[in-house]
Amino acid sequence: MIVGIIGLGLIGGSLAKAFCRSKDVTVLGWDTNQSIVEFAQIAEAIQAPLAEENLNTVDLLLLATYPEAVIEHMERLAPRLSKHTMVIDCAGTKEKVCNAVFPLAEEYGFRFLGGHPMAGTHNSGFKYSREDLFDGAPMVLVPPNFYDIRLLDEAKKMLAPVGFGRVSITTAADHDKRIAFTSQLAHVVSNAYVKSPTAREHAGFSAGSYKDLTRVAWLNPDMWAELFLENKEHLLFELDTIIENLTEYKAAMEREDFNTLRQLLDDGRRIKEEVDGH
Repeated sequence: MIVGIIGLGLIGGSLAKAFCRSKDVTVLGWDTNQSIVEFAQIAEAIQAPLAEENLNTVDLLLLATYPEAVIEHMERLAPRLSKHTMVIDCAGTKEKVCNAVFPLAEEYGFRFLGGHPMAGTHNSGFKYSREDLFDGAPMVLVPPNFYDIRLLDEAKKMLAPVGFGRVSITTAADHDKRIAFTSQLAHVVSNAYVKSPTAREHAGFSAGSYKDLTRVAWLNPDMWAELFLENKEHLLFELDTIIENLTEYKAAMEREDFNTLRQLLDDGRRIKEEVDGH
C-alpha cells in the first residue's frame, strides 16, 4: 500500500512513523516547509516526497492540516486524484471540510471520508511526532453514506497499521457538537485558568489537579483559534453552559449556603460516575 500524507507536523509526522512500522507500506510526504520533508526522509518517516508525479499512485491520502488548508488542497488536487485513491482528512472540525469535499469526491470519482484521530500532545511540529502516538487511540470517521459498509471496512483496513483502538462512525454535525465539549471547551478553560495571577506563585503548592487541568493550556494558538471559530456555534453553547454552572457555585459560596454548594458538588460527582463509569 502506498500512503501519501500532506502536512508533516505532530499528527502527520506521527501517522507517517506509524505506517512505516509496516513493511507493506510505502509513505510519501509533503509539507509547506521543504526542510521538514527532507528531515522526515532522513528520519525514515517517509520514503520519498509526495509530488504531482506520484500522486496518482497513492492508495490512501491523508491530510493532516487545518480545516481551511484541507479544503484548499482538495480543490487543487481533486482533478488529479486517481479514482482508486481513498482520501481521509485529519482536521479537528468536520462540517466545513465535509460540506466542501464530499461534492468534490462525487464530481471527480475518488473516495473521501472525514476523519479525526483522537490523540495529541501540547507540543506541535514534526520533531515531537512519534510512531506510537495513536496506539489504542480512538479514530472518528465521517462517511458520505452510513450504509456503505464496504467503504468503511476498507478505510479501517487501510488505517490498521496506525494502531488505532476504537473506530467511531458519526456525522460531521454530531462530531463537531461532541468535540466542542470533549476537546475545545477543555482547551478554553485550561487556557483561561492559568491566567490567574496566582499561577505565577503555584510552585510547591500544586500536584495532580493543577497538572491535569492545565496540560492543554500549552496549545498552538493559530490552530485552536481557527478550530474554535470553525465550530463557534457549538463551542459558544458549551461556554454558556459552563459559565451558568460556575455562576451557581459562586452564588452558593457568596451566600455561604453549605447545603446548595454540597448539592452542586455531589451533582457533578454523580454525573462523572454515570458518564465515565467510575
